Amino acid sequence: MNLIVLLLTIAISFLITVLLSPIFIPFLRRLKFGQSIREEGPKSHKKKTGTPTMGGIMIVISVIITSVIVVNKSNATSIGYELYLLLFVLVGYGLLGFLDDFIKVAMKRNLGLTSKQKMLGQIVIALVFYFILRDQGFPTYIQIPGTNIQWELGWFYALLIIFMLVGASNAVNLTDGLDGLLAGTAAIAFGAFGVLAWYGFPQNEVAIFSLAVVGALLGFLVFNAHPAKVFMGDTGSLALGGAIAAIAILTKMEILLVIIGGVFVIETLSVIIQVISFKTTGKRVFKMSPLHHHYELLGWSEWRVVTTFWLIGIIFAALGIYIEVWLG
Repeated sequence: MNLIVLLLTIAISFLITVLLSPIFIPFLRRLKFGQSIREEGPKSHKKKTGTPTMGGIMIVISVIITSVIVVNKSNATSIGYELYLLLFVLVGYGLLGFLDDFIKVAMKRNLGLTSKQKMLGQIVIALVFYFILRDQGFPTYIQIPGTNIQWELGWFYALLIIFMLVGASNAVNLTDGLDGLLAGTAAIAFGAFGVLAWYGFPQNEVAIFSLAVVGALLGFLVFNAHPAKVFMGDTGSLALGGAIAAIAILTKMEILLVIIGGVFVIETLSVIIQVISFKTTGKRVFKMSPLHHHYELLGWSEWRVVTTFWLIGIIFAALGIYIEVWLG
């Protein structure tokens, strides 16, 4: 598979999203599918109330159409199980996020599904993903990035898959708090995995899927950059989190996800640290968590926070590629 195919993948996905948005955004507005801003959030976010949400539907549709078309055109044989698995996770977590978003906008509740309901759905999808992999004879070891050291996990690999899919979907969801923040950082992370899937193995279907996500996110960013005309909602963030974990698993770069997805890890750790500190000492480490809100309350503009996090995401992605390609 040559570079032209990969660039074409990004271009097609970008165009589909950009063409869908002017149709879909007014449709969401007519349905009154507007975002409810949580009461405890920054006061500056109140003006975003009513902005159409569930824009993640456009991302999911674009990725499905693009990846299936490009894989069909570039493969001499039929589509492999890797792409079907990636689409299953994308759609599965996307549907879970859709239910969460729908409850929020239809019932005017800013919490959506309960944490137990959401967790159950995430675990069920992860288990189905694992059993399909097991039926395909997928290896159950993990490898230390940049080395030849491998650890065979056996049945414990199922627990790792559940932890990765549930953890990544929640971590990515936490990062979706400012205009363009998640779209940009996720595009960077998926781009890194797309490069590694193409360069290192190659795993053509995984590379095409990853770059289809990049194109869809860049197209979405046209309408999601500050001031956002649409939010992706949990429909998009849960789908993206599950998908990036699935890519890391299929490429056997499970540990590298922690590095390439470093922004998502930091955002999650900030929430964990904040909760533990408040419950044990009654004091908050950050002005507000996740971390991006802390910098907002320090007086940073929303755009400054977003672009800084994008830069950090680029550094993490470059570090991940360096470790896998030059040290491996």
